[in-house]
Amino acid sequence: MTARSQTVRLTLVAPAMTAALREARFDDGGPVEAVTAGPLTLPAGVRVVGSPSGRCRATAEALGLDPAAVRDEQALAGCAMGRWRGRRLDELTATEPESVAAWLTDPAAAPHGGESLRELRARVAGWLDALDPADGPVHAFTEPDVIRAALTHALGAPDTTFWRLDVRPLHAVELSGRSGRWNVRVGVGVG
Repeated sequence: MTARSQTVRLTLVAPAMTAALREARFDDGGPVEAVTAGPLTLPAGVRVVGSPSGRCRATAEALGLDPAAVRDEQALAGCAMGRWRGRRLDELTATEPESVAAWLTDPAAAPHGGESLRELRARVAGWLDALDPADGPVHAFTEPDVIRAALTHALGAPDTTFWRLDVRPLHAVELSGRSGRWNVRVGVGVG
């Protein structure tokens, strides 16, 4: 069987709750809150990768995975938020309403000086499309915005769909596909 006829199997896991998530604040590298799920048992042969963020690594560890077994994957890093890192959305809306409006309506906008949502989607899509089914199933601990970008790409949806997708902490999305066609399973519990 050729790699083209095999199916890629990918599970994307959102990190545990953090103060930044609870406060609608752009991630600032703070710790995850207590994880009550787990431990997570993965079948043999599953590759485990993750965003290089502390909260994704801490989530994997809290679910019982050996941190040394989780390979950092730069393509799974959250959207680079530039000068907005660590700031609350309501604060930014009050002080920079035009910038926030542009960011929320124009996928190419990056008023914070970081990465646009279109750039995020392209980065994640490149990683997703490069997955080789011959390498086996992949379990990825990654940021909610990366999961939204992956879903938008997998579904072939317009960039504006990004804002219509909610990703809950400690929940997973499963993607399976071949030849550029993806199937999505949402709302999978973790642990």
